[in-house]
Amino acid sequence: MTEPTPQQPSFFESTPIEQPCFIETQFPVAKVSAESYKERKAGGSQTLVGLGNWKGRKPLILVRAALLGLLMQASNDPTKDREIFLKLLTMDRDGLWQRKSKPIPPARVAEELAKMPPGVQKKFSGTSLSKSEKEELQKLVFERLPYSEKLEYCDRPEQIDGPSSEVWEEINAHLGTHAQSLPELVQELGERRFGHRPRVGDAFCGGGSIPFEAARLGCDAYGSDLNPVAALLTWASLNLVGGGEEVAQQVRKAQEEIYQAVDRQVTDWGIEHNSLGWRADAYLYCVEVIDPETGWKIPLLPTLAIAQKPKVIAHLVPDEINKRYEIEILEGVSETEYAAAEKAGTVKDSRLVPPNGGASTPIAVIRNHLRMWEKNDFTPRTDDVFQERLYCIRWVEPMEKGKDARHYRASNTEDLRREKKVEELLAERIAEWQEKGYIPSRKIEPGSETTRLQRERGWTYWHHLFTPRQLLYFGSLSRLISQYQNSGEYKQQIQVGLVTGLGKCCDLSSKLSRWHYGGEKIEQTLYNQAFNTMYNYATRGLVLLTDHFIKEHPIYRCSQNIIMPEDCRIINENNDLWVTDPPYADAVNYDEISEFFLAWEESHIHRLFPTWIPDSRRELAVRSSGGNFNQSMVDCYRQLTNHMPENGMQVVMFTHQDAGVWADLTMILWAAGLRVTAAWTIATETDAVGIKKGNNVQGTVLLVLRKRTNSTPLFLDEISHQVEDEVRKQLDSMTRLEDASDPNFSDADYQLAAYAAALRVLTGQPIEEIDPEKEILRERKPGEVGPVEALIRRAVKIACDHLIPRGLKPELWKSLGSMERFYIKGLEVESHGEYRSGVYQELARGFGANDYADLLESTKANETRLKTASEFGKKGLGTFGSSGDAFNDSLVRQCLFSIWLTVKNEGTKEGMDYLHTELREAYWTNREKIIGILEYLAALRHSSTMDHWKKDGHAASLLAGAVRNDHV
Repeated sequence: MTEPTPQQPSFFESTPIEQPCFIETQFPVAKVSAESYKERKAGGSQTLVGLGNWKGRKPLILVRAALLGLLMQASNDPTKDREIFLKLLTMDRDGLWQRKSKPIPPARVAEELAKMPPGVQKKFSGTSLSKSEKEELQKLVFERLPYSEKLEYCDRPEQIDGPSSEVWEEINAHLGTHAQSLPELVQELGERRFGHRPRVGDAFCGGGSIPFEAARLGCDAYGSDLNPVAALLTWASLNLVGGGEEVAQQVRKAQEEIYQAVDRQVTDWGIEHNSLGWRADAYLYCVEVIDPETGWKIPLLPTLAIAQKPKVIAHLVPDEINKRYEIEILEGVSETEYAAAEKAGTVKDSRLVPPNGGASTPIAVIRNHLRMWEKNDFTPRTDDVFQERLYCIRWVEPMEKGKDARHYRASNTEDLRREKKVEELLAERIAEWQEKGYIPSRKIEPGSETTRLQRERGWTYWHHLFTPRQLLYFGSLSRLISQYQNSGEYKQQIQVGLVTGLGKCCDLSSKLSRWHYGGEKIEQTLYNQAFNTMYNYATRGLVLLTDHFIKEHPIYRCSQNIIMPEDCRIINENNDLWVTDPPYADAVNYDEISEFFLAWEESHIHRLFPTWIPDSRRELAVRSSGGNFNQSMVDCYRQLTNHMPENGMQVVMFTHQDAGVWADLTMILWAAGLRVTAAWTIATETDAVGIKKGNNVQGTVLLVLRKRTNSTPLFLDEISHQVEDEVRKQLDSMTRLEDASDPNFSDADYQLAAYAAALRVLTGQPIEEIDPEKEILRERKPGEVGPVEALIRRAVKIACDHLIPRGLKPELWKSLGSMERFYIKGLEVESHGEYRSGVYQELARGFGANDYADLLESTKANETRLKTASEFGKKGLGTFGSSGDAFNDSLVRQCLFSIWLTVKNEGTKEGMDYLHTELREAYWTNREKIIGILEYLAALRHSSTMDHWKKDGHAASLLAGAVRNDHV
């Protein structure tokens, strides 16, 4: 007999197209940001990173939250909705405790216990606590910690099976479902909404986060990317990491067999062991040039430091007869010697600096005689301007007991004989291996990134980026992989696992791999998604490739999926939900970067996926700027819109830039037939390296969209009023959900909400005066602000004016000028621990504070903050009220100066005298405002992030009291 269906809440009885989903009404951005940041900080242990390098993979928790937010519909009880949503993500109180996997250290426990009531302290005092008492104490302390600190002791949400069975009862009661797992819930919500299991697509799948997480949640996943390397990584994520236990075991078995076969061959060749039985695990090379001033051969070494902990350095010894330098390797030198070596070097600021102190020469001058390498080259010719020299080897000495010993040694005659043998072995094989596709034979095509390889080193084919040793090792691996494929012995998943292992090794060991002397390790080639030619570089011995070719992946089970290298503009796959991370305003040349991997993988891809085109297809790539890019984006998103149902939805992820970027993206999506319903920003990136500029911690914007159905046109003057109302409505709804003890939204989220509110109105229906497709393609003059951008800027100004800083009276706020508002609001932002320069830039735009730079004490990335009263001092101080909105003449500035006088003179007399003298009769008419400003500034000293305001805040408090007690 079929069990009766539980009575569902009334709001689930029907599912009209316009019924909002959770992510359209609210989103726990602070918690999702903290979880995303934790996942990013996991580095190489992130779930998909081990498959291969692809810049910009979105955190899996972010994807999970977005998908569940799209599938879970909003009820008439937003507080309960939020509780249930957090339970689904195991971000609630019980979920966090369920995820706790590490004990809180005793010192931290003692610190928190000291803050608890005496009765609790007495209960847990002493050292003889039982196991249950220790667990109880851990829980008490854990629940007192801030959310971000709790995460230090927790597994990531993806690392557990989801909510506990007890929690599912509460989830099902609210949602009217019967699920006991996330895939079961997704199935039910999909059938209720779309009539079938939800289909999720990503047309710019990159490293595969979105299709992988969709499939792991139980959706039918579709992923496509024009680039076959991206498609291969995505296919691997779903079918290797998501292939289950049996596939994982078979992949590892195949990897071990191939690696061990190569290891035996390398040992038999005798190219990695010395006469003492030691084995090399790292080879350090440098470029060597002839100094045009002296004719001496000089090794190009940016530093003479080699290893920090064992204090290893290189020492250059002149050889007068041969006019060159011998390189001695010294271990265990003194701190002073090491520090001197670290600062020394023969190349600084792209100039050759001779060790003897002679005249320096620009490297560009030396490059004037650079020869372009030819296909059959794999080492420099004797007359090339850039020679390659092995100068240090790290040897591993096996020990009978304990850890193996490491030794750094200069290369000797025996080592150079082994290098020569490597070259001979490669020379015997290279033509055949290139013909069969075991090693690269692809030419390097000119491009934004690739041209520098020719310009800086003369490399014209991809195999030129690898030493003979690397080509011999990787070619041997590739040959065995091909033989396994040809034999048909392994499934496709296993074969892909071997190919991705090869790609990982190539990224970790090339002539572009840096030697990190501080950590004694070799960095990956594409550490910052650019081809950086090195003066000195390092090659891994085979043993250092073991854990990267034989990779332990987490094991999951993904549902049905389709992955194809396809152009978004011609996609014909229908999906209920499209979640995409397009190459919008992106500095990474994915097509060119991928050719580094394609050079090694193209023959394997052709065998594994005969219908795929193993080419980067540069000519079709969606470039990140310009009119062609905008048209391509319109075509892409129009295609996706045409391939989703009327009640389908999209989420577009991109990095928040400025109002101009938002305006362009608005018109792209608008022209594609979409309308914005919500936007949220999540902090997803850790510290930047290399290509990023400005802010190091970047926010990823989630733009939520539906099909536009309203065809009734509006006029611009009607839109302006609607934008203002929508902005206020959005901010008020967010404020009602805010929790002072556990904030849901950051200051940046309120700015972003203004953008989203404006976009909801702008994209909701046609506007008579604007054709979005023509507007997005129209050439604009430098500095020109279009009508859409103007409306968006207006929305931010409304938001800035509407959000009164906590502790400030509305009438005082309204009386302040734009520069004063920027400063006061900026201090509130700073008190929340926000130091990203972009947030202050947006704030300045919103208030129209054009000259805000003078108010900043620091403009460093992630260290941006405003000046204190003492840091202002008397610099630039003006006369009160003399020039309109200038900050130096404002009431806030006069108050800051009086605070500085109070600090300087250790009393309020001089500060009070100044206010009376400077403001004269205006002092009394502005007395309540002065008190309000001073009390606001005084409160800053209580913020845990505002230690630099302690002294000035105390002075402001004294001064506020003096003004309050001042009478005529």
